[in-house]
Amino acid sequence: MDAPPNIDPVAAHSDNDVVHWLTNGTRDERFIDNIFAEMCVRLQRAGIPVKRATLHILIHHPQWLGARIIWADGMREAEIARVDYDVRERSEYIGSPANEIHDGAAEVRENLESDPSLGRKHAVYDEMRAKGLTDYVAWPLYHTLGKRHIVTFATDRPGGFDGAHIAGLLKLLPVLALVSEIRVKNRLARTLLETYVGSHAGELILAGATRRGSGTTVRAAIMICDLRDFTGISDNWPRDDVIDLLNGYFDAMSEPIARYGGEILKFIGDGLLAIFPLSQPSACANLLHAVAEARQAMIALNEKNSETGRAPLNYGIGVHVGDVMNGNIGSRSRLDFTVIGPAVNMASRLETLTKQLGRPVLLSRAFADFVEGDFDLERVGEYPVRGFNDPIELFAYHG
Repeated sequence: MDAPPNIDPVAAHSDNDVVHWLTNGTRDERFIDNIFAEMCVRLQRAGIPVKRATLHILIHHPQWLGARIIWADGMREAEIARVDYDVRERSEYIGSPANEIHDGAAEVRENLESDPSLGRKHAVYDEMRAKGLTDYVAWPLYHTLGKRHIVTFATDRPGGFDGAHIAGLLKLLPVLALVSEIRVKNRLARTLLETYVGSHAGELILAGATRRGSGTTVRAAIMICDLRDFTGISDNWPRDDVIDLLNGYFDAMSEPIARYGGEILKFIGDGLLAIFPLSQPSACANLLHAVAEARQAMIALNEKNSETGRAPLNYGIGVHVGDVMNGNIGSRSRLDFTVIGPAVNMASRLETLTKQLGRPVLLSRAFADFVEGDFDLERVGEYPVRGFNDPIELFAYHG
């Protein structure tokens, strides 16, 4: 049988090789950016003169609307750029090929060799012309449930892509959609778990630690933080202001914790629970470094809030060290991956005592033993702690 019009039989066979590789040769590759880069190189070997290609993926992330994967001729690896949520309000998006595709276009094709005054007007086309590119095409990449992402290809071949090149690229799209959706959903699962339970717990859950009652004993420094008098603020301030205040507070506390190797296991209303596993030799020192930075961040936040007439935020932090059970607890159908044990209870009681004793940060003697001499601690005295038989020697840390 003759080959379809405008399609070279040799090129068609090569196109099939790329499709076969996408279908069968990518099973062990976890990251879509690596697959995309290799796919572009294989397209070149198949005779399709791709000089530049991009893959635009919408994702579910607390900070990012999506990601843009960029490959150009000569690159061994693709580059990944994060895309902000407000991108659709900026000139880089308005009137762009992505804008057209998201508005429903089935294809955006631009002859970059023609008179620029006769073509589409957007900076991306000017940039491609300046790099010597001659032709550009963008298509939606369809995932399940109507989700549309975008893939684009450009060439510097005189005359642009021919009919065989376009047919070869179109042949890839359904397979690329399947291959990319699997990786995007894997990344989405990981992102959601990191967002809601933390990176360490997320890795354990992805590895199969989902059985109720399963868990491990971990020796860790425990930090519990809670806002003071937040009920009054939430009762008297507009909802959006309250949410903004909470987010600012959690940013101030959370970012130093993550930077120093701690893991926030949960937010509890206006409080948080974090651990620093003692598998890291400097875990206790890292916790105090995180507290010091968080306190400075809270000072800056309160100064900013005072400029807009918002109430200052006060807080208490209780710190202890000990063995905790880290694992799945809950009902048959709804589990929580958390830590429990007397050491957690102690940290919680110390956080409660911060208000009574007028010290924003209280440390137990057990914790102080790990850092005393390296940090300036104030001995507060021995105090009874609810739920524990003997008084506990407490220390304050002023950062």
